[in-house]
Amino acid sequence: MKQSAAEIPVLTFQRKAAIATGTVRDHAGRVKVSKIPNFDLNRTIFNTLEGRLPRFVIQTRIAKEVQWYDEEQSTINESYSSMTEGSELPDVNPELLKFLVEECDFEVEHADGSFLDHLYFCYEYTHRHLPGQSALVMLLHSILGTGTNTFAMEADKIPKLKTLMKEDEWLHVESFPSLLRLLYAGELMRELERNVHKLDRLKRVLFHRVIDNKQITMTANELWIQLNYQIIHLVDFMPVSNWQTHGNDTSFILFNRLYRFMQEAKLLEAKVDYVRTTKSKLVDEEHGLGEKLVALIPIGISEKMASKSIRRFSERIGHSLDFQLEW
Repeated sequence: MKQSAAEIPVLTFQRKAAIATGTVRDHAGRVKVSKIPNFDLNRTIFNTLEGRLPRFVIQTRIAKEVQWYDEEQSTINESYSSMTEGSELPDVNPELLKFLVEECDFEVEHADGSFLDHLYFCYEYTHRHLPGQSALVMLLHSILGTGTNTFAMEADKIPKLKTLMKEDEWLHVESFPSLLRLLYAGELMRELERNVHKLDRLKRVLFHRVIDNKQITMTANELWIQLNYQIIHLVDFMPVSNWQTHGNDTSFILFNRLYRFMQEAKLLEAKVDYVRTTKSKLVDEEHGLGEKLVALIPIGISEKMASKSIRRFSERIGHSLDFQLEW
């Protein structure tokens, strides 16, 4: 993707490590994790989150500063350089780039850096580890809405945006925010798990677009491709270290569940190797009273909190979480 050096986002070492190897792992012992003082949740994509408990939980989880040890930085840089050397990212349509700059707003911060940093990571990871599908989808995956009702553009700009990409790319871009919400809401995941033995008979799935509630139809094969995009997206939300302490993180829970399902159903097309942790003790991470309280939340309660939050966000904008699997 041709950009000036100043415009290309700087990847964190966690992101570089993931791209370099196509692997998600617990980096405990390789990093030091500290709390960010005076962290302002209202400057992130979670600024619309309501309720003292949900805001406390999410702030406790993301208000972290990660310091990588020098040896690990060198190892990751070498691995990333070796993997990416001589392999540039594909060019993006100049008209599309112009649309993103002039018609959209990506200024809000993400959980880790800017929102553009997150988009760029997803784009690069997809290009390198899901070569059979368009990486452009992941550069634009949240353009029609995030899970917290922030929107980079208005719905009346959709016709123009649609002309700037291929038809199959557009389908996945417009569907991504909806499928993300449906996965967190829980019922779609449960339906897929219950029917894993007959997925070859699934014809299509019907659901609603987040930004305007328009109905979308996907074939079963298109849904499987979309789930590969979703699992790559979740890679960027994995805790950097001490997974045994952060097992109730909602993105971590969903990653585990979706990864297990896709492996069982033989649907994982993306290279996402998953190295599960063997560590049992907290290593090099500041862990105060807030962190200790959050760590005590049962996984089932975390899932219910995430589902309730997603349903509340969708209700606010008139977005239906109803879906239908057609066999």
